Amino acid sequence: MLHRELFRYIVNASQPITSKETAMHEHMKRRHGVGRGPEVRERRGDPFGPWGPGGPGFGPGPGHRGRGGRGRRTRRGNVRAALLALLAERPMHGYEMIQELDGRTGGVWRPSPGSVYPTLQMLEDEGRVGSEEQGGKRLFSLTDTGREEAAAQTVAPWDEVTEAAGENVLRGREAIGQLMGALQQVMAVGSEAQKARALDVVNDARRRLYGILADDPEAE
Repeated sequence: MLHRELFRYIVNASQPITSKETAMHEHMKRRHGVGRGPEVRERRGDPFGPWGPGGPGFGPGPGHRGRGGRGRRTRRGNVRAALLALLAERPMHGYEMIQELDGRTGGVWRPSPGSVYPTLQMLEDEGRVGSEEQGGKRLFSLTDTGREEAAAQTVAPWDEVTEAAGENVLRGREAIGQLMGALQQVMAVGSEAQKARALDVVNDARRRLYGILADDPEAE
């Protein structure tokens, strides 16, 4: 939430984005397929998310491209397997499971409520998960059948997601967090001149990042 607020601040307070940068941004979105595919279907309200209540497997999937393609997108995890693995540790609320997966993948994978809760309901219908009301929330836990299925998993689903994402994706998220922390500090205690210089740095970094994509022949 902090990062989102800081990004909103940057957009409102920083220098206007030039028309050239806007055109480059739109070009990169089209070239890399941003805004298309399963993610769009999920935003449009499919209660089971883009791949159904169990989520996708870990094969190459629709985001994978061979040589000369658009590059590999971060693969999403198997929601069913992840929920079973989490509940094998302890009973949890639905939102707690979402937070756990977000944290364990370094923010790479945060399944939506529209995929988590229908999957929990399906597991409950299958007799693998039970639930009880606790403090106005449903607390989920595994049945014996659910524990058997969870025990059959040899690799934690969140580890598969982070491995598929690659080291640079995880390092990038860490770098963004550190940048936002530094910017927050300047905006909190810096003078107006220091704040202006900080925003100049952010704007320059943004332009240079777009330049990397524009100049890199392997970005296609």
